[in-house]
Amino acid sequence: MRFLVLSFAVLALAGCNQAKQPAHQASPATEFGQTKGVDRSHAGKPAPDVAFNDPDGQATSMAQFKGAPVLVNLWATWCAPCVQELPTLNRLSRSNRIAVLALSQDMGPHASVVAFLQAHRIANLDAYQDPKMGFSGALNADVLPTSILFDAQGREVWRYVGDLDWTGAEAAKLLAEAGAPKTS
Repeated sequence: MRFLVLSFAVLALAGCNQAKQPAHQASPATEFGQTKGVDRSHAGKPAPDVAFNDPDGQATSMAQFKGAPVLVNLWATWCAPCVQELPTLNRLSRSNRIAVLALSQDMGPHASVVAFLQAHRIANLDAYQDPKMGFSGALNADVLPTSILFDAQGREVWRYVGDLDWTGAEAAKLLAEAGAPKTS
């Protein structure tokens, strides 16, 4: 019993230095011992047929992106590693080498996601949002950020758990697996 009380106290103190996450949100990649890196265990699975919101707040799905490879990045405004990698996703999107779908997992109003992207000068990523986390839930993606590469047929190639420099050599090698040209 004493061990349980002591363990609880240590965990409570450790959590004091972390920003509080909204309820029912995915965890940052560094928490709970999650492994950062490439996960190929879902390769070949089709993208879930689950609606999320487009930049105008209207329902859309991955069917809109079929026919070309797309990198889906699951992120949130409150997730520090997500915010850290957004500028590299923005540059990747600007290069037009692969479609980038940054899908916010924020449950707040759509306008807050738009304002966040504007405030951080992320001009090349549209404000897609999955406020009910139906899309990320269908993917069993419970760590943020998580990026999933879908091929032109809408099948998962791999997912990358954690943040990555999407303009670097590691990203270029990974993106080449879907036929996407290498980043410079």
